[in-house]
Amino acid sequence: MTQYAANVLENDYHILPTLIEVIPHGTHLVDDECKVPLKEKYGLSDKLILSTFGLISSGKGIGTTLKALPAILAKFPSVMFLIIGKTHPSVVLHEGEAYRNSLEAMIVELNLQNHVKFYNTYLPTQELLQFLQLTDIYLFTSLDPNQAVSGTFSYALSCGCAMVSSPIPHAKEVLDDNTGIIVDFNNPDQLSEAVSKLFADDNLLQVFKNRSMQKAAYTAWENAALSHALLFRKLIQTPLIIQHRLPEIKLNHLRKMTDGFGMFQFSIINMPDPSSGCTLDDNARALIASCMHYQLTKDEQSYLAINKYLNFIGFCQQPNGNFLNYINLERKFTSQNDECNLSDANGRAVWALGYLISLYEVLPERIFLQAEIILNNSFPVIEKMHSPRAMAFAIKGLYFANKREKSIAADCLIDILGTRLYKIYKHEAAGDWLWYESYLTYANSLLPEAMLMAGLTCRNSDFVQVAKHSFDFLISKIFIKDQIKIVSNQTWMHKDSIPAAHGEQPIEICYTILALDFFIENYPNENFQKAMVQSFNWFLGNNHLNQIIYNPCTGGCYDGLEATQVNLNQGAESLVSYLMSRFTIEKYVNFVI
Repeated sequence: MTQYAANVLENDYHILPTLIEVIPHGTHLVDDECKVPLKEKYGLSDKLILSTFGLISSGKGIGTTLKALPAILAKFPSVMFLIIGKTHPSVVLHEGEAYRNSLEAMIVELNLQNHVKFYNTYLPTQELLQFLQLTDIYLFTSLDPNQAVSGTFSYALSCGCAMVSSPIPHAKEVLDDNTGIIVDFNNPDQLSEAVSKLFADDNLLQVFKNRSMQKAAYTAWENAALSHALLFRKLIQTPLIIQHRLPEIKLNHLRKMTDGFGMFQFSIINMPDPSSGCTLDDNARALIASCMHYQLTKDEQSYLAINKYLNFIGFCQQPNGNFLNYINLERKFTSQNDECNLSDANGRAVWALGYLISLYEVLPERIFLQAEIILNNSFPVIEKMHSPRAMAFAIKGLYFANKREKSIAADCLIDILGTRLYKIYKHEAAGDWLWYESYLTYANSLLPEAMLMAGLTCRNSDFVQVAKHSFDFLISKIFIKDQIKIVSNQTWMHKDSIPAAHGEQPIEICYTILALDFFIENYPNENFQKAMVQSFNWFLGNNHLNQIIYNPCTGGCYDGLEATQVNLNQGAESLVSYLMSRFTIEKYVNFVI
């Protein structure tokens, strides 16, 4: 479970390193909740909480904390120390409750009755996790220098507790200056000093909390299960196909990220960050995701969300038909709109409006007519688009809008934009480089998908041929064996290179899945179906870190896959990218690789 334990096997028991695989102690994912309501729920309002949990025995060193408390309370009188757990059964068998009784006597002796609370019970898992989340500092005071690993230590770390620990091997392996503080065994003075240091510095306490969750992310039970499956696949003689279970659809985080006006841009872990404001980009994608969900379920809350996100897009449209992108917390457009190229944002708005209009059979007339008015007002802006991805987004929107009623104006715009994309391709494509640019950048799948839509709309076989050739080229570059390796946002993919193994973002997986779905719809292909499932499984751990990117506890999606870790923030772009992918993959649920 730890590298220390592996070293013991190798050095003390002479086990070959090739026969050892380290899989960490599993932990539960948690919905990172605010401490204030949790403390209120358990009658601990306005308290600074220290805690420890597990089966109680003398080896846990709880007396060390009790001896440290008077010095801590002298500086922080609102501190409450929670001791959670039953006495160890074997201790009860041989000693009864002698150790617990000795702790209670020490509490009286030190006059700590109002600052220590026992929970002499086995708490249900979710209740235990809530107690850990409301904890400000978790204390691990084991007296055993040979304790290689601790499940209680792992659980506290995964719940974002700031850690103060005795120097067991597990702690020394995991904790650093940004995660926790290690103190000597049975040293109350060092313990009180460490606790006081953290309580005196809210910023440091928050750094420790965030870093603890980051350190523990790879230990989630979902990742532990995948690690075991990969180990079994390596060991057995016959090929083992790992099949991922499709997660249930959860909109918890989408609704949490949205207020009465629109969707916030960023989150800190899974807590919305209203100060980040809102963007047209995110709300346009949220509109598409909500439309997809409403089409699947006719869910009333998704219908209300459609209205909200559509109104947001209307709010962003200017008198000349152009859209602004960035809005602050006061619902005012920011200067960033003057500093950034807004072409892609305008294209995404057109895509979202067209997608909504395509659902005219299931949506009330009022709402798709509202979308049509906004879309029609943007036609002069669309005609002036020259950025490849902005044009591609607009083609998608116009293609979908045409599903309700064929429009000569829309057809004309699709032909204009499709021709521009076609000329771009013809200028850049050469030899075996069948692409629109001299390197692969972002939203790559969007380009052949839009090219195919333009070809089908205009009945232009040249457009269709370019769409097919460019998409086949892209697939050959981003699928390696049974895994998708999307182009890194850290370094674009130039000719004769492969994607970097970091900087992968959910939005790129989403674009790939949407493009695969459209190609399959028009040109059924079993290889594309396999690529579709492999792409979605990227969210479930089929990636270079073998770690989940979708968080089934929160319903959110991590913001990125880096070289050695995932980015635990669960912002708007990642969330709606996952949801669009999840709704799309629903039709392939019975397809088995």
